[in-house]
Amino acid sequence: MTEHVTIMQLWLPILLSSVFVFLVSWAIHMLPLWHRSDYPQVPNEDKFMEALRPLATPPGDYMVPRPANHKEMCSPEHQEKLKKGLVMIVTVLPNGVPGMAGSLVFWFLYVLVVGIFAAYIAGRARPVGTHYLEVFRFVGCTAFIGYSLALWQMSIWYKRACGATIKATIDGLIYGLVTAGTFGWLWPR
Repeated sequence: MTEHVTIMQLWLPILLSSVFVFLVSWAIHMLPLWHRSDYPQVPNEDKFMEALRPLATPPGDYMVPRPANHKEMCSPEHQEKLKKGLVMIVTVLPNGVPGMAGSLVFWFLYVLVVGIFAAYIAGRARPVGTHYLEVFRFVGCTAFIGYSLALWQMSIWYKRACGATIKATIDGLIYGLVTAGTFGWLWPR
């Protein structure tokens, strides 16, 4: 019987890979051209903001036009609203300069969770002393899945630009490779 590797045995690669991915993601998002085109400017931005500001829409996710039920969605009136436009799915953020601290903390926690799942799956599949490339394969695939696959739902269902999703998927591939390399390096011998 082979000895499974426990998550506790993998605390160092989980923590270090999380730090490395955090730093790599910072570098990726600081590059001036990589994600710059993900959210283009709305035409007539000032006019757009002036028109919507008096509505005082609270922070949240919204769909416009939004039918109340399936029957209303199929109604001629709703169909006419869709044809007439403006059709959008929008996230309204709180007013003011956005703070990054909370988002960075949640991002680091998310990266830790991906590392824990990668550790669990690889630890159940590969014993102590597994060769670097086998660990790399299991951890890399798991981490890539954790970082990337669900992003495509936003392009499929909510029409997020495929270019932005492709770039985020490439980011996820890089994060998966960083995670895999760290685990391969620090796998128990």
